[in-house]
Amino acid sequence: MHPKPRSQEQKLSGPGETVMSTAIFKTQPESGCERIMRQTLHAVEVAQAAAAAIAEGIATASTSHLRVMRDYEEELDSLDREINQSVTSTISKVSEPEARELLACLKFILELERIGDLLLNFVNRAGAVLKRMDQQDVKDLTLMASIIERMLTDVHRAFESRELNPCLAVLRADSEIDRMRNMIFMRHVENPENQPRQESFHIVFMTQTLERAGDHVKNLAEEVCHLVTKQSIRHLLRASDKPFEEMFLDWMRKQEAGKR
Repeated sequence: MHPKPRSQEQKLSGPGETVMSTAIFKTQPESGCERIMRQTLHAVEVAQAAAAAIAEGIATASTSHLRVMRDYEEELDSLDREINQSVTSTISKVSEPEARELLACLKFILELERIGDLLLNFVNRAGAVLKRMDQQDVKDLTLMASIIERMLTDVHRAFESRELNPCLAVLRADSEIDRMRNMIFMRHVENPENQPRQESFHIVFMTQTLERAGDHVKNLAEEVCHLVTKQSIRHLLRASDKPFEEMFLDWMRKQEAGKR
């Protein structure tokens, strides 16, 4: 955030000197695009804090940590309204590159608002079974929420600095979330060992909710890739049989070669 404009006055009070004032120093006012970008990055931080609170709440069986999720979800809803209104009133007055950034902010807040809804749904379900969950389920759901927190941290870094490496980390992390979902589903739905399981219906629902939240974070990483490269990642995936990571690394090598 830009500091507030301030005045500074220096007085010369030596013998025979008159009192003089220096010029008033002011920072440049924040533009509409800068304000919207700042709000969008803050929205990422809110979602990140929500995921961290869920991880802590599940790990410690703390309902107080889970209850703050409603405040985070309400703040994301408020930011969604503010950013939508601001983009609508600003986008026709800016350059084409700035317009692309504003559209990215609009897509970001849409995904973040959905993430907030999903995490709140998770919390509402977790509140009913928190004290009766198996330790393995506690461990796995805590890890899934922590991965989502880390993914959001990487998205924030990528969007703020236009870095592509954090986007690749997000895509890898999303694959890990998918693997964990499959593992939990196998344990509770297929149950090959025929072991008694606690609250399987709720655990499966909660697992699926976190997996969907991870998908939305992945969408954010893909949006940063599109903003930076001006190419659709999903279009590239359809056009090639190469794994995405190999394609992405090929693109980065070409970028580096072009700088030499």
